[in-house]
Amino acid sequence: MLSSALDALAFSSLLVSSSAAALVAAASAAMGVPLSWTVIGLVFGGTLAVYNVDRLRDLERDRITAPLRTRFIATHRNAIGILTTGATLLAVIFAFTDGRRAALLAGVVLALGLAHRRLKGIAFAKPLYVTAAWLAIVVGMPWIVEPASRHGGWVALVLGVSLLANAIASDVRDGEAGALRFGPRRALRLACLTATIGVLTATVGPRPVRPLAAVALTTLVALLGFHRDERYGLIVVDGALLVGAVASLLLSTTTA
Repeated sequence: MLSSALDALAFSSLLVSSSAAALVAAASAAMGVPLSWTVIGLVFGGTLAVYNVDRLRDLERDRITAPLRTRFIATHRNAIGILTTGATLLAVIFAFTDGRRAALLAGVVLALGLAHRRLKGIAFAKPLYVTAAWLAIVVGMPWIVEPASRHGGWVALVLGVSLLANAIASDVRDGEAGALRFGPRRALRLACLTATIGVLTATVGPRPVRPLAAVALTTLVALLGFHRDERYGLIVVDGALLVGAVASLLLSTTTA
């Protein structure tokens, strides 16, 4: 039963969307920005919509790289469609609640997400633009709400290298883009090195940023036990971002 529940969370993109929302909360805490539930709702809904639209559009190609997820989506296509429509409406409502700048940033990231189908085949580009899109959301959204936030550069650096490590591992799992040309072992080593840089950067950064080391550390632990299994990548590696973000929030609370 637990395995089925985890599959449903991962294959419906609810897990990765929860990770994005938790990272926004962790970034907000590190930057001294009051927690905004409208921003969290926007990020959760927007991530869920973008990822599921990509899954629904790419069913045939994904049958090779993610057969279990593809089978789940094909079986529950109507439910995924309803979930995606609801997530889109939620994101639109929250985007305009926080003003034009939030809506503009969300629109730019949405356009990039919808272009993912064409861009992801470009060698070495996928990890970079995926990381940039995630950073724009998890760091950019809190900054737009509160431009007077602190330590934005440090937060972007720590989370950026953590997200880059995750994106490289995703390529290794799917055998796509740069990992295909660079070789899975070398790509995985690069991902581990990148996550390690995240841990070290957070450790030497300003005190409010240090709890974010948990995000890089959980990512590194997931990568050290990495194997090219679809469930491991979608549940363990992506779930490491959620676990790390929650741990970072707890650490921020206890050290405040």
